Amino acid sequence: MTRVKRGYVARKHRKDIIKFTSGFQGAHSKLFRTANQQKMKALVYSRRDRNNRKRDIRRLWITRINAACRNHGIFYNKIINSLYKKQVHLNRKILAQIAILDRNSFLRIIKESGI
Repeated sequence: MTRVKRGYVARKHRKDIIKFTSGFQGAHSKLFRTANQQKMKALVYSRRDRNNRKRDIRRLWITRINAACRNHGIFYNKIINSLYKKQVHLNRKILAQIAILDRNSFLRIIKESGI
């Protein structure tokens, strides 16, 4: 059987991985094996953090709504519960934006909720 040197295919594969890890520190951007491990780890972290970002943004919206509610002497859970009971369909993102950008409308929403 003749020897196969694998030529450009393997070289291109290695080069792509080294290119992906070009910003990493030390051997993580120079040596193929460690670069490959770090690439896999980086992709795991990126997926995890994409999901965590959604969690963090929702937490930020809740904090903003709570701060705006407390300015008017109301608790966050009371306003959310009363909006739910009155079937006012405003999600937390929109409520947070209204609380920051248009305080009068937010006050009107609070009054509309019946608290």
